[in-house]
Amino acid sequence: MRQQPFGTGGPQVPVIGQGTWYLDRGDRRRAIAALQRGIDAGMTHIDTAEMYGDAELVIADAISGRRDGVFLVSKVLPSNASHRGTITACERSLQRLKTDYLDCYLLHWRGSYPLEDTVAAFEELVAAGKIRSWGVSNFDNHDLDELLAVSGKGRIACNQVLYHLQERAIEHAVIPWCEKYGVAVVAYSPFGHDEFPSPRSAGGELLQSIADGHKATPRQVTLSFLARAPGVFPIPKASSADHAAENAGAGNLTLSAGEISAIDKAFRRGPKPHGLPML
Repeated sequence: MRQQPFGTGGPQVPVIGQGTWYLDRGDRRRAIAALQRGIDAGMTHIDTAEMYGDAELVIADAISGRRDGVFLVSKVLPSNASHRGTITACERSLQRLKTDYLDCYLLHWRGSYPLEDTVAAFEELVAAGKIRSWGVSNFDNHDLDELLAVSGKGRIACNQVLYHLQERAIEHAVIPWCEKYGVAVVAYSPFGHDEFPSPRSAGGELLQSIADGHKATPRQVTLSFLARAPGVFPIPKASSADHAAENAGAGNLTLSAGEISAIDKAFRRGPKPHGLPML
């Protein structure tokens, strides 16, 4: 599994990680098996959030006895992101995850509390050893400008945003901003929300053709395309151990310039939207 730095001066993290939204809604043993298979295959970056129901509890069981080998991320809801509320929410997540620290802790999206309060709480949690870094999710470039003015350079580890073949809005301004300031881009829902190209569509046929040339799958080709730029980390969710292994296979897949160009033409990024798309 290829690795790359997670933010400025950050640790080496696998380019493909594991998302956990809706993880708690299926069979618990199946979910644990999928996470563990993913870890075994090199996808040690696991992303969750307090909003994700009991996902943190499922993850706690999946990583029991192997916490030090996992890059663990969770998120605070905007409604809890006051100074005191952020600290309380983090401590609650730590308890549910049965760990003493998070590798990164994110503000899930921008809310009504001042960024100064949330950042101050993040820095207090870093000083206390409860988190090792912090970042945000669903921030557009204008929000990131405001956050940078509060935090200073080198403090924002990542921005987690919606990114898949049919939703490439972040390529206009968010990815360039993050590249400029050394901020990792974590791509959630990289297969879309029930929007993965049909195998009978022109785009789906292209993905299959490229996959055949690599002895890969269309989903592996998709993940490799999304991770083509340095500093981008797709985090697909897997519903089974086999799906997790398939996702992990994208971590060593390199597409040619011609293949990237063909995918780019088949799935146009379109004009810059007025607002940042999010789920």
